[in-house]
Parts: sequence; structure tokens; C-alpha cells
Amino acid sequence: MSQNTSTAVMQRRNEPHDSLDDYPTPPWATRAFVEHVLVPELGALETDVILEPCCNRGCMAVPLAERFVVRTSDIHDYGWAGQQQVRDFLIDFPEDFDRETVPHWVVANPPFRLAVDFIEKGLRVARRGVAVLVRSAFGEGIERFERLYRGNPPTIIAFYVERVPMVRGRYDPDASSATAYVWMCWARDQPPRAPVWIPPCRKLMERSSDMDFAVRAEPEVVECPLLDEAQP
Repeated sequence: MSQNTSTAVMQRRNEPHDSLDDYPTPPWATRAFVEHVLVPELGALETDVILEPCCNRGCMAVPLAERFVVRTSDIHDYGWAGQQQVRDFLIDFPEDFDRETVPHWVVANPPFRLAVDFIEKGLRVARRGVAVLVRSAFGEGIERFERLYRGNPPTIIAFYVERVPMVRGRYDPDASSATAYVWMCWARDQPPRAPVWIPPCRKLMERSSDMDFAVRAEPEVVECPLLDEAQP
């Protein structure tokens, strides 16, 4: 029997219920989001504090820290020196910040099966908004429609023109992918508007230092400032 290699089959990414869903985000993809969506479309400021609660090996947190103050946490310790806390964002993270320390944004590549919970928690925590990187199939589903889209649709959905390859357990700059990813973003006091497209920019956004994520478990990076050191 021949192997079924249809796109519909290839786009499935089945994970066990208790999986960490360990698929690091290529650093260039985060830079592209910052340059084409987070700053120009959502109005993020370089003085904003971003909470990255799924920091993994730092593949998303480090590019964010090139422009913003970033606080990092994850439910698991991946051995990355820049991780500031090991905690479950959904259970252990407080919602009673005082006004001076609350993060402006929550930005993450959350486990797909928990993405709705991450969005809902982020909207309770963040001062200005939430942005999550999810598979394009996240736009489907009755439960997601009822919990998110019906009463609180995203401010912006941002599509990548180029595919964003993700590999389980590592960053692989040579990987390819049949899976499409999008950013779903909720910004306070901004009404829903038309989707945007992140133009082809991978070659412009890649950095030689990104190879640190591919060859070392603990890349040498500038540590992200702690939240309590940031200016509100």
C-alpha cells in the first residue's frame, strides 16, 4: 500500500494529551511578526514589557528582546540560561499584578490544545494585548468559536506568505513544512479589522547568531531584563 502524502494528512501534528508540544519557533519568524505586525499594526512600543510564558529554548524570547523588555517563563526547564521562571502560566501565574508591574503584552507559541486557555489567561493578565502563533486550523472549531470568536474576535489575524518550519525538540534552519501558521492578536480598545500578510522576508530576518539555537542547548544571549527592572 502506498503512503498517503496528501497535504491534509501532512498538516496533522498530533500530540499526546500531556505533551509539552515542543516545537521551537524559528527566530526569523518572530522578527518578521514584530516588524510587520506587532509594531506597525498593533502599536507596540519599545518601552513595553512583554511576557513570553512558553519561552522554551529562547527562540522567540531572544528576538523579542531585541526590541522590547521581555519576561520569560515556561512550565518546563529546557536548560536555556535566559529562562527566568519555571511555572505553569495557566495555574501558577498571578492575575493580581499591581499596575506598575503588569505586562503590556503576552506573546507566545503555546501548546495548540491549550491555546484558548492561554489567550483567555493572557487577556486577563496583559495591559495592552495578546498575540499567539498557532496553526491556521486554529480558526476552525465550534468550541473556539463559542469561547473566543463569537464574543471577542481577534483584532488582527496575520498570515505568513512563507511557510514557518517547526521541528519537534529543536530549531532546524534547514527544515521544511506542510503546515501553515498564523498570528492571532487581540489588542485592547482596537476593533477587529482586515487580516494582514507578512511578506517574504526570511532572508532579511535571519541572523548568523540564530545558529546558536541549532547547535547549542544553552545559547549565549543577552539576558532578558526582569519585569521589576522595567519601566511601566
